[in-house]
Amino acid sequence: MYSIPFGKTELTFDLPLGMKALIAASRPVPPIRDLTEAIDRTLSDPVESPPLRELVHPSDRVCIVFTDMTRASPDRILVPALLRELEAARVPEDHITLLCGVGLHRPTSAAEKIAKLSSAVVNRYQVVDHRAWDPEAVVDLGPTQSGIPLTVNRLAFEADVLIATGIVEPHQFAGYSGGRKTVAIGAAGEATIAHTHGPEMMDHPRARLGTIDRNPFHEAVTESARRAGLQFILNVVLNDQKRPAAVLAGHPEPVFDSLVAQARQIYEVPVPEQVDVAVAGVGFPKDVNIYQACRAASYLFFALVPVVRDGGVIIVPAPTPEGAGEGIGERRFFEKLSKAPDMGALLQEMRTSGYPPGAQRAFIMAKVLEKVNVIVVGSQTPDLVRRVHMIPAPSMVEAFRMAAQSIGRRDLSVLVAPHALLTLPIVS
Repeated sequence: MYSIPFGKTELTFDLPLGMKALIAASRPVPPIRDLTEAIDRTLSDPVESPPLRELVHPSDRVCIVFTDMTRASPDRILVPALLRELEAARVPEDHITLLCGVGLHRPTSAAEKIAKLSSAVVNRYQVVDHRAWDPEAVVDLGPTQSGIPLTVNRLAFEADVLIATGIVEPHQFAGYSGGRKTVAIGAAGEATIAHTHGPEMMDHPRARLGTIDRNPFHEAVTESARRAGLQFILNVVLNDQKRPAAVLAGHPEPVFDSLVAQARQIYEVPVPEQVDVAVAGVGFPKDVNIYQACRAASYLFFALVPVVRDGGVIIVPAPTPEGAGEGIGERRFFEKLSKAPDMGALLQEMRTSGYPPGAQRAFIMAKVLEKVNVIVVGSQTPDLVRRVHMIPAPSMVEAFRMAAQSIGRRDLSVLVAPHALLTLPIVS
């Protein structure tokens, strides 16, 4: 019997007779026993930085950029800890802005802001969503040497002290997420998101999961955060149960490097061979829509060596109550995929004509769907799944039947990745 996340619960299943399974799971690491105490400890002795209460002055304007609801970063604990430091430095509450780095995802609701930060924080401080599409809300930082236009939220740029939270985990293009990315992408203007998620970047062999060195996406994120003035971050690494296993604060670059080293020990796992079928677990909050849930399929496909061989199947259990997704990026993803006659034609069109930010997930999934089938199990919006060239299935039993029929045999090798977004299989 196997178990994988499904929404806020779990889904259990058995493999059909004749199929054999491999498990790809993050290495079990105990969670931090007392997260609040661990955060206070790293804030009092941060990495290559003065403590925050010494870094800021009472007259400073401070902006804290935190992650949106699609990220499992424990901002409900991280942000209040930062606010305690600012209070100790006698920074007035009206000098502090809490900026949700939504990128091009939909704005967060009042209830989501409270869930992320607590009603006590939301009621006391200014909490706003980033508006990537609004030219008045962003500042031009100039292009990188390679020509990528860098833009960032005006409130973040004009703050005297810029701080960010984040979660260090495998990322489709950046190698690892977290660090500077909360500001550099979550609070970036549409022009930056468009270029960093454009076809040239998506096709670059170094813009891959787990790859940091000579990764142009990572380089752009680093340069953008420097120009924006990001001075201090508080980031975590989660274990396989999505509980914090490591936390560090301090200067953005050494903190990120240290947490990536710890994350690699958890997430990167060897797999002996490619398989016919992969079951990619997602779980809340990533499985609330198709845009986010299909990341599980692309993560396994875009590992250094694809986990599933060409012609195989990736099964993604996800309830997707929000359908394709409600943000600008999610709508662009749906429009591109749903109107495409086939994946080859879509890839050719997008490489030739480019695409707006958000539609990069259509480009990525076209590359996946050109080689393998993706079955979404348990979706509450099966018609929308079909329209984006994926296959809805009501149950795991039916998904395995479809996989066997698609591949043409029943003796299939199956990789089960309970936490596909927190696992980086290294095919050996």
